Amino acid sequence: MIDDSRTMRRIVAGALGRLGYETVEAGDGQEALDVLEAGGRYDLACIDWNMPVMDGLTFVTNVRANPHWRSVTLMMVTTESEHGQIVRALAAGAHEYMIKPFTPDALRDKLELLGLLPLEETV
Repeated sequence: MIDDSRTMRRIVAGALGRLGYETVEAGDGQEALDVLEAGGRYDLACIDWNMPVMDGLTFVTNVRANPHWRSVTLMMVTTESEHGQIVRALAAGAHEYMIKPFTPDALRDKLELLGLLPLEETV
């Protein structure tokens, strides 16, 4: 979960944890890029748009520019609700877009749509 709000990171990480995900948190896009560069395999990044240092759209653009990270599913989780912003994020390479506030069920539905629910959840 990439968000400058510690509270929002805990909310999303908690919801993902209940779905069987192990999470890593970052406070901005640059911190998240540093995590990716350190190695490890990541299936999903939930990304806020408005953050200091590096915003979410710039993070998405940087991830999509690196062939080593092509398999990471990128989902914007943000208060930005203008149609133009959604189009920009998807055009930059985000797979999905969820507007805050949201429910844990809405998050689960997005992950199901993306085919990213852990196996025990889909049974």
